[in-house]
Amino acid sequence: MATYLSRLGRFAFRRRRLVVLIWLGLLAAGVTGAVTLSGPTANGFSIPGTESQRAADLLNERLPQAGADAATARIVFQAPAGQKLTDTPQLRQTLNQLSAAPQVTRVLDPFTAKAISPDGRTGYAQVTYDVPPADVLPAAKDAVDAAIEPARASGLTVEYGGDALQPQDGQQLTEVIGLGVAAVVLLITFGSLIAAGLPLLSAIVGVGIGATVISALSGFIDIGSGTAILALMIGLAVSIDYSLFIMSRYRHELSAGLDPEEAAGRAVGTAGSAVVFAGLTVVIALAGLFVAGIPFLTQMGLAAAFTVVIAVAIALTLLPALLGYAGHRVRAGHTTGLRALTRRRAAAPGPSGRPTLGRRWARFVTRRPLAVLVVTVVGLGVLAIPATDLRLGLPDDSTAAPDSTQRKAYDLLSEGFGPGFNGPLLVVVDAGTASNPQAAATSTATAIRGLADVTMVSPPRFNPAGDTALLTVVPTSGPSTTQTHDLVKAIRTLPSPTGAEVAVTGATAISIDVSDKLASALAPYLGLVVGLAFLLLMLVFRSLLVPLKATLGFLLTVAATFGAVVAVFQWGWLAGLLGVSGQTGPVISMLPIFLIGVVFGLAMDYQIFLVTRMREEHVHGAAPRTAVVDGFAHSARVVTAAAVIMTAVFSGFILSGQALIREMGFGLALAVAIDAFVVRMTVVPAVMALLGRRAWYLPRWLDRLLPTVDVEGESLRHRPPTEDPRQPELVSR
Repeated sequence: MATYLSRLGRFAFRRRRLVVLIWLGLLAAGVTGAVTLSGPTANGFSIPGTESQRAADLLNERLPQAGADAATARIVFQAPAGQKLTDTPQLRQTLNQLSAAPQVTRVLDPFTAKAISPDGRTGYAQVTYDVPPADVLPAAKDAVDAAIEPARASGLTVEYGGDALQPQDGQQLTEVIGLGVAAVVLLITFGSLIAAGLPLLSAIVGVGIGATVISALSGFIDIGSGTAILALMIGLAVSIDYSLFIMSRYRHELSAGLDPEEAAGRAVGTAGSAVVFAGLTVVIALAGLFVAGIPFLTQMGLAAAFTVVIAVAIALTLLPALLGYAGHRVRAGHTTGLRALTRRRAAAPGPSGRPTLGRRWARFVTRRPLAVLVVTVVGLGVLAIPATDLRLGLPDDSTAAPDSTQRKAYDLLSEGFGPGFNGPLLVVVDAGTASNPQAAATSTATAIRGLADVTMVSPPRFNPAGDTALLTVVPTSGPSTTQTHDLVKAIRTLPSPTGAEVAVTGATAISIDVSDKLASALAPYLGLVVGLAFLLLMLVFRSLLVPLKATLGFLLTVAATFGAVVAVFQWGWLAGLLGVSGQTGPVISMLPIFLIGVVFGLAMDYQIFLVTRMREEHVHGAAPRTAVVDGFAHSARVVTAAAVIMTAVFSGFILSGQALIREMGFGLALAVAIDAFVVRMTVVPAVMALLGRRAWYLPRWLDRLLPTVDVEGESLRHRPPTEDPRQPELVSR
């Protein structure tokens, strides 16, 4: 592989104008497609095979006026202290204006629907639209604001929530924050504006292509609102990292006296081989999300995997093409004004020179490997303790910002009616084969009223054919509590009336079904991803113990990350510091499986980049402990820079208004920091020192079966630069 990639790198270096024009053409095509073909993103999703989805489909078929998939809004009114809603005539005018708003099909009057609190101060109107949430027009949302403004002016407190009026996550500068930090880190690492700028330029082109293609596809398929953001988050991070590793190796080859073209070829052949396998592990982890059987999660994984593939291709072709223009100018201190800053750092320590910080750390770890390993594992275990209290759910208005109207509406309803009114359950009674559908629906309602944690059960509402009834059940507890979760399960286990089938749907039931389905998919997903990646790592390192160690280190990272996520977003620790105070609740149900996939891929990145260099030293004859120290010393600085950049990129997304993106940004940033600085830079050298030569053990029969991929570039090491007949003057050039 190293030979083929080296040829690719030299080709891109020589034909740099052609390569750059091809990539710029792809970017231009993507921008054109995004501008002309893109459509709106979707906020909803389906979960095939679950009871809540089947019930929703049945309602859409037999009782479409119930609006199971239609957008809804809930307008909450509260009269001033000492007054009642009946004393405010402005309320009736507001309801009439809401009924006349665009796309509105029905407004439930709080007086006729008995949606007034016992003290008469609080009430709510349910607004139903004739389109799904993603299709609610801005004019329809503006009409709501216009309708409630006179009521607020009259002294009423008016807040609203619901999927029809969810605020759009405005364009934020999260990418700019990540790019800014990346630029500073690259400048400090390389000491050259050109060397720092080329990885950023490559990343911008790659992410631009990925983002625009996904945007263009939204005109043909339904793409979730978070899909593009997650793809951008991951694509930006890995694009910079992959280019960073190849750039670092290119500078190393230049310092060894190679011609720029040969240096580019060897950098792509060695570091590029590691990039290919690192990218493959990320793609496997992301594409493997299809095992969950949830379309929107599969979509997220495939979109993110696509950006990773683009990042790998950019690093292998566009970067060496840009190096063809830069030549020697990427060397440290070449840029005017940076020589003084980088002179001491850029100078390589001689035999009597002071060892680098990375070498000193590696020596410390390898001298006391067992003690370091025990302390590190115990520390990560303590951090993982909160994960034992992990609760899953979908975001709702209870986790919105405390000053948002959605959160205020949620709190007003909880105060006036009880928290269960924020998450009613829809019970569908399919009595098509029952002898008496009315009796079947009535007996079902009676049975539900006898369950614990039930505040109210509405009278049955039948479809025109009279064979399907809808019951609205209001729990006593909030939608994300374990009591409501138990209530849904209790309703589903009730004996169905003869000839009838009972099913539960609604936002709360959907949240429970998503969590359960994702939990059941976690084990096969881990088996698929870890199994395929283990084989891939065994092929790269030609070892059994190194892939096993990599996998166990990943599990430590995930456990500690989950513990921190629970402590912050579920328990509220340090929530104020991170800007999420008052927004605690269950961890978003798709976060664990998605986090596992992404973190596994990124963890293997550092494993491959770090341990490949150790294996390279071992293959070249170094003693086991020396190979660990030398390989670590060569890779530590660039791995540190890559981890800092990736952590900064992910941290910027904590500012997102979308709960999934916010939690994902925090989880990924922390996971990268833990995996890079604790697991890979502490646990890995400690375990490698303890294993010694046994780390590279591979049965002979298996060694013969596995193809040789030459990630270390051994074939390039023994090939003189003048081997290429087309470039006989490379040495003298």
